Amino acid sequence: MRPRIRDVSDKLRPNRASFDDGETKFHRKHLPPLRTMFGRWRKWTVLVAAIWIQASTGTNFDFSAYSSHLKSVLGISQVRLNYLAVASDLGKAFGWSSGIALGYFPLSVVLFAAAAMGFVGYGVQWLVITNIITLPYSLVFLCCLLAGLSICWFNTACFILCIRHFPNNRALALSLTVSFNGISAALYSLAFNAINPSSSNLYLLLNSLVPLVVSFAALYPVLTKPSLDHTPDNESRRHDSHVFTILNVLAVMTSFHLLLSSSSTSSARLHFFGAVVLLVFPLCAPLLVYARDYFLPVINARLNHESSGYVMLNIDELKNQKTSVSSKTGYEHMGTAKEGNTVRLGDEHSFRLLISRLEFWLYYIAYFCGGTIGLVYSNNLGQIAQSLGQNSTTLVTIYSSFSFFGRLLSAAPDFMHKRFRLTRTGWFAIALLPTPIAFFLLAVSSSQQTALQTSTALIGLSSGFIFAAAVSITSDLFGPNSVGVNHNILITNIPIGSLLYGYIAASIYEANASPEITPIVSDSIVCIGRDCYFKTFVFWGCLSILGVVSSLSLYIRTKPVYHRLEQDQVSLTSSYKDLDPL
Repeated sequence: MRPRIRDVSDKLRPNRASFDDGETKFHRKHLPPLRTMFGRWRKWTVLVAAIWIQASTGTNFDFSAYSSHLKSVLGISQVRLNYLAVASDLGKAFGWSSGIALGYFPLSVVLFAAAAMGFVGYGVQWLVITNIITLPYSLVFLCCLLAGLSICWFNTACFILCIRHFPNNRALALSLTVSFNGISAALYSLAFNAINPSSSNLYLLLNSLVPLVVSFAALYPVLTKPSLDHTPDNESRRHDSHVFTILNVLAVMTSFHLLLSSSSTSSARLHFFGAVVLLVFPLCAPLLVYARDYFLPVINARLNHESSGYVMLNIDELKNQKTSVSSKTGYEHMGTAKEGNTVRLGDEHSFRLLISRLEFWLYYIAYFCGGTIGLVYSNNLGQIAQSLGQNSTTLVTIYSSFSFFGRLLSAAPDFMHKRFRLTRTGWFAIALLPTPIAFFLLAVSSSQQTALQTSTALIGLSSGFIFAAAVSITSDLFGPNSVGVNHNILITNIPIGSLLYGYIAASIYEANASPEITPIVSDSIVCIGRDCYFKTFVFWGCLSILGVVSSLSLYIRTKPVYHRLEQDQVSLTSSYKDLDPL
């Protein structure tokens, strides 16, 4: 006789064990052992530590807040100021050194090496801008380079933390932590207003000290060893899904808090304290899920029956499971990156294979003509605001807050997959669309404050999505184990674009400067008016259209590959259902 198939209604139906002496016993869900709870909570402290590190180390985004003051102190031209911004971005070209360092030193050593580089790089610049010491331009350039390199080392440390401790939810952990890198400028602006809003050199002091302090605060979670169990049960998966939901909600609340704080006239110190509380509160998220599972068992059972919305997809786990299932079901895994010309998700790519792929160059151009332009725009916000008579701190906060929103939206492929069947590369193409719209809006009506702030928000939203989604896309297309090297190869476009786009913008800026306000003693040139960046905005807008076209081509070429992976997942799920004895 064929066994009866159990469904969810059987779980909700009371059994005989539910009755004792005619009285119904309510079966409350038992909490896991205290040691197990503590072990799981320690895992989440690692993610929170990575969030703290990312939130404090996006220090390159506040360059525009003090760039005008630095330009005045050094007495340099706009072109030479652009070279300092390029030096900070050039540090990303040496990001591969952090991967090599991890092969010889523990993660904690790499973390504190990054903190030391940032402390020296930004600290020396602070000494220069406060006129405590005097350094030649070349040494200031090296300090900017060292500060930029520290950011890459911090990012690598956070990537490794997420990959080691969340192998089954790698994409969600990466997108969440990278998102907080976008709020650094807004956080520092809030701290700046709370401490001393009259001194822009305070930004450099905060950039130097805060990452070092946060590194000490994150030391205990960083030293936590990852769990040896990479195949958690369904209960753990549901728990992780709910915690990620809470953390994303808290992230949105943090971003709204920072955005509203920038336009509020009330106490800046109170708003800064609220931001700190919102950053610490994620430590309580796992405990909230435990409490909900314990006190609301019936609601929990119904919610667990529904889809949580997240797609907990891990390429490595999928491959391992497919291998084990194939021995029972006859399913064979066919094709790798070295077999045929089709790029397969999760296949490892060497450097030679990577640069031979057309998909990589489409991806490279899309990033180069999208996210990199947005980054260069943020570097020039100080001079853009000055030329249009606007407040640079407000623009920096808007860019930072909406960049954070964009980074959070990069998780859309993971939690909206069942509603919108669009690949990561498809979302990537959509995310590039606001950039040309924003630049052409700036070219037409940049003198209007509303248009300037709206365009800044659109560019921040677009570039933020690209920065965060790029890590997962690189992992998908060219292999998760090689993501450290391959992603650093991809972001070599940032220093190239920073040099090219920044030089063109600086040349146009100086060409439109009025001779009447050009200083005689120094090389510093100030341009006032709409013409300072008009041609630059048109040029950047045309380039960003090229980025959209390139991203659409990438989406078309990679759509079949994502579709095959989805079919593999469906086949794997069906195989497990057939093997399930229940």
